[in-house]
Amino acid sequence: MKKRTFLKQCLKISAVAMVTPHLSLKAMENFDSDNNENEIIKAKYFESLPDNNVKCALCAHKCLLKNGQNGICRTRINKNGTLYTVAYGNPIAIHIDPIEKKPLYHFLPSSKVLSFGTAGCNFRCLNCQNDSISQTSPENLSSLNFSPQKIVDLAIEHKSDGIAFTYTEPTVFYEYMLDTAKLAKQAGLTTMAISNGFINEKPLLELIDFVDAFNIDLKAFDENIYKTLCGAKLEPVLNTIKTIKNSGKWLEITNLMVTGYTDNLDNFQKMIDWLIANKCDDTPLHISRFFPAYKLSNTQATDINIIEQAFNIAKKSGIKYVYTGNLHNNSHENTFCHNCGSLLISRNRYSTKIENLKGNKCGKCETQIPGIWIK
Repeated sequence: MKKRTFLKQCLKISAVAMVTPHLSLKAMENFDSDNNENEIIKAKYFESLPDNNVKCALCAHKCLLKNGQNGICRTRINKNGTLYTVAYGNPIAIHIDPIEKKPLYHFLPSSKVLSFGTAGCNFRCLNCQNDSISQTSPENLSSLNFSPQKIVDLAIEHKSDGIAFTYTEPTVFYEYMLDTAKLAKQAGLTTMAISNGFINEKPLLELIDFVDAFNIDLKAFDENIYKTLCGAKLEPVLNTIKTIKNSGKWLEITNLMVTGYTDNLDNFQKMIDWLIANKCDDTPLHISRFFPAYKLSNTQATDINIIEQAFNIAKKSGIKYVYTGNLHNNSHENTFCHNCGSLLISRNRYSTKIENLKGNKCGKCETQIPGIWIK
């Protein structure tokens, strides 16, 4: 069934005007779209219930949907007892990015990755920087028609080293991501997911087989703050981190310190203690500065001194590789050997230079450095 036909059957006319964010126009202006209209795809993870109801089993919200209802993510709709995704083959943003922008610092440095995302998100972050595309549904935005094969072909055509599922929350375009990742693997491309981690274990385990690296955004370390700031829960995210870590796939973690919400250093210490207790002491941690955005547009940017204190807490507690982000004149972008302190990789924003990393070892003391350094 074609998307336009499907939406006419399932959805009432929305009062929301069609919006094409500047990001999508700017990012996609150099790419040619497929000619065919996107297909509506049956969702992979759901449970059929009596009276044409369904229970989505993709993310930890586990939405119970009556016939015709959309999930919290705005990308899944129940039609007559079957769950469909409207986020397949319709990216709203696509661009070639340096891998350091994800951020991934210990995964194939200086790689260029084709990055894309669709509209929709299963979080309601008050500080969202991409709210014009994340806090709406795909049918409300103008997008291009890119099949998974088209994404892979574009990556090869533009000499990308891999493909990143990013910009919004890739869990909400799970089927699109999974099919693209499978084709990318066949083509010899790496794949990475930049995610909030709010995904159930079964779909995550299927995805892990085809994705090489993850950056999980650990937004807070307090259940009440997670609910207030993001409209979500902490525990499922922690479970995701443990599952990825135990899988052996590459993992990095980002923590955005939002003023008045996640800049409490006592809670930060609890987060660090949890990471160490769960064998994440060698997992790179990116501590990022918050800037006013969306519903927190009148909130002050994170105090730089708080960022510095958090960096020191993480290092002194035993996290081997700690970085800070969203800072000018950032002194914590470089990678140093955790054993001898030798400079291994220097960075200036997205400009990266290998200094004294020999294969996967420190060139001075020959300590093995955690990461994926060679494709």
